[in-house]
Amino acid sequence: MRLFRTALALLSACAIIAPTAAPALADDGDVAWTVRTGSGSFGDDRSSFTYSINPGARLDDGIVVANRGKTPLTLGVYASDGYTTDTGRLDLLAKDKKSVGIGAWVHAARGTVTINPGATAKVPFAVSVPSNAPPGDYVGGILTSLTQEGAAEGINVDRRLGIRVKLRVSGALKPNLTVEDLRMDYAGTFNPFGSGDATISYTIHNTGNAVLSARQTTSVAGPFGWASADAGELAPPPELLPGESWRMSVPVRGVAPAFRLAATTVLMPLLTDASGATTSLAPVSVTADAWALPWTQLALLVALIAIVVGWFVLIRRRKTRRRDREDARVREAVEAALRNAG
Repeated sequence: MRLFRTALALLSACAIIAPTAAPALADDGDVAWTVRTGSGSFGDDRSSFTYSINPGARLDDGIVVANRGKTPLTLGVYASDGYTTDTGRLDLLAKDKKSVGIGAWVHAARGTVTINPGATAKVPFAVSVPSNAPPGDYVGGILTSLTQEGAAEGINVDRRLGIRVKLRVSGALKPNLTVEDLRMDYAGTFNPFGSGDATISYTIHNTGNAVLSARQTTSVAGPFGWASADAGELAPPPELLPGESWRMSVPVRGVAPAFRLAATTVLMPLLTDASGATTSLAPVSVTADAWALPWTQLALLVALIAIVVGWFVLIRRRKTRRRDREDARVREAVEAALRNAG
């Protein structure tokens, strides 16, 4: 059995190398190395590899690897497609998984590199995009990898350190986010004068061909917009690669049980260009309805109606009994008068 462990392996949308472009470091005792972008026509001190390229074109760049350890180091070098994990971080496919984008188009000049202690090596790589490549964004990374025997027998540990690669293939860019499967669950309260809580759940789906993030708001309102409540400031979803989805569950506090509620979610998609500038796209708004019956208030109302009806029945019965007693008294008096007259 093999166990793969990622060591600082492209775990966030801002790449392994920090925004300051300091080298990323993998350190495990006597074995330590760093990676950084190479200098060249694409710039110096870059935090990641970002390119705009035409279908069928090729470009060349390089990754710089430095051995910070005390022994010679042999590392594997390869590229892999990226994906968003369940925790919202960017990770890379393992080497034995099939890539169809970055991992298939980025090729290192050599599959391994050996570096002496204290030395540095630049590994060139080429980006070759097929002529039939669909336009849009592709995200992955170029990795250095060291496989070591683990502490347990039969278990290998794959330590990976790499740099994010984002490729935008020219053509019609169609950024698009959708909100799917919007639903609301309402939990009331036994306090007849209190309000309940709603949970709004939905899926954000990147159905376009560009990497997108978003700002979002969620609110709940009763009929005609009465008794509205909102979820407050929400954390943004992670950057979603084309085709990816992200499930949201948003609590909204202080929601009045207004019989029929409308939950509304608004997304403001955010598109980042090659220079790092962010553009807001047209908002996406979706609404779903749900029942929120005020059971406690209804129970109180039923009890009140029962009390009122019971009071009226009691009053009517009392009046009937008094009338019956009066009628009986009158009949007795008449009968007595008739007897005396006879």
